Amino acid sequence: MTRRKTGGRGRDPYARSGSGPAPTPAPKKRHSAKRALQESTRPTAPAAARNAGADRRGRDEARHLIDVHDHYRRELTQVRDLLRQVRKGSATVPQARGRLNALALATADGGFSEICRAHCRSLTEHHRMEDRSVFPHLRRSGRDLQPVLDRLEAEHRVIHTLLTEVDRALIHLARNPGDHAPVTAAIDLLTDTVLSHFAYEERELLGPLARYGFSRGRRG
Repeated sequence: MTRRKTGGRGRDPYARSGSGPAPTPAPKKRHSAKRALQESTRPTAPAAARNAGADRRGRDEARHLIDVHDHYRRELTQVRDLLRQVRKGSATVPQARGRLNALALATADGGFSEICRAHCRSLTEHHRMEDRSVFPHLRRSGRDLQPVLDRLEAEHRVIHTLLTEVDRALIHLARNPGDHAPVTAAIDLLTDTVLSHFAYEERELLGPLARYGFSRGRRG
């Protein structure tokens, strides 16, 4: 089996913990001194629910969650790099945008603010899809997952609040060119929170997704 490299980390999605692809751990390094999530109180599903058996098709479905999260991880890195370039004056916004023109979040006529907002909108849509489709399906499929799904939905609401804060910081930057402190702080906290949330979600849901899939039609 060919090892697939993800985001330069060389992580094998078929490295198995239980019966599915391995979850991505949250980075040990934090960007912000603040904490938006109560990570120490997160519920954990029983091991049998997390590590439910699955065949190759099930593992592929579980891997899709990692692929989606990796997409947002890469884009967060690109947004942070863009902000760093603009803040240090090592690149103008048009120059920085030129390095991001292959990204789905890049827009035709926006600067840093539009690129960042596009990423935020995309992340919001991802969470909305989970809340309205994937999570209700998992609630019907595995009762042991209820506390975990409740917490994940609550964390979505926290992240949406942080996205609003990023938007406010972008408005401030537009009105006060050169004052990057608010948007830097907002993106730092958003980065830590999103990466922690992704790690928790993968740890708890890769097994159930491998067993039940993302919607009806996939049962163990």
